[in-house]
Amino acid sequence: MIPIKDKNEAATVPYVMYFIMALNIIVYIIDSTGAANEYFSRLWNWAMVPAGVISDIRPVPVLDNLGHLVGYQNNPAIGPHPQWITIFTSMFMHGGFLHIAGNMLYLWIFGNNIEDKLGHFKFLIFYLVCGVVAALSHILVASVTGNMMTPTVGASGAIAGVLGAYLILFPQAKIRTILPIFFFVTFVDLPALIVLGFWFLAQLSGIMSCGGQVGGGVAYGAHIGGFLMGMLWIHLAGKDKLLRNRKRSTIYDSETDTWI
Repeated sequence: MIPIKDKNEAATVPYVMYFIMALNIIVYIIDSTGAANEYFSRLWNWAMVPAGVISDIRPVPVLDNLGHLVGYQNNPAIGPHPQWITIFTSMFMHGGFLHIAGNMLYLWIFGNNIEDKLGHFKFLIFYLVCGVVAALSHILVASVTGNMMTPTVGASGAIAGVLGAYLILFPQAKIRTILPIFFFVTFVDLPALIVLGFWFLAQLSGIMSCGGQVGGGVAYGAHIGGFLMGMLWIHLAGKDKLLRNRKRSTIYDSETDTWI
């Protein structure tokens, strides 16, 4: 189930969302091409390592002559200081093209409506807070599972907050979705409640199947923490109040072909 667009028109231009997307893409290009000097272009230095955030000393991997990992040693000269800064820098970094493409697709589909309802500045604060909560959730899970040395990058924790907010505000908004059925692929319009509910259940299934660790390169704990923070934010801000503030109709009813 892959969402590709929503039928939920925003009343304002999402300038902050565009800025966040542009920053992510620029950082990815710099890192993947090595366009900056060695210190700034090494993913490891600016990724969030749970043990580094807690101890404020960067754990650096030690490799044997064959390139195999044999342990870690602390190197206070590596990475930004204090290390908690990596909570923010890691939000704008990605481990590969598919990683950033998937994250930016979800932000593109769902982010404009949340910025429209919260306002530009509040959306920026919302996005960063969700990212921080996601990072802290990941650190908590890592401390329980003993997975403190694995570096973490990606905007998915913050974007998960956007998904949680969207689920609360627009559960019935139609999402155009690619739905594989055996060897066939079809396009269907599904309510956000189903699409995002399925996404959240997939995160819960992932964290349980891998014992809470980073499974297959996916920080499930960060996704869950960010998603719940997004839902909580809308609850505290007042769903009804946010929806009353909309400037014009934004929900598209595919059955009647009208905006409601």
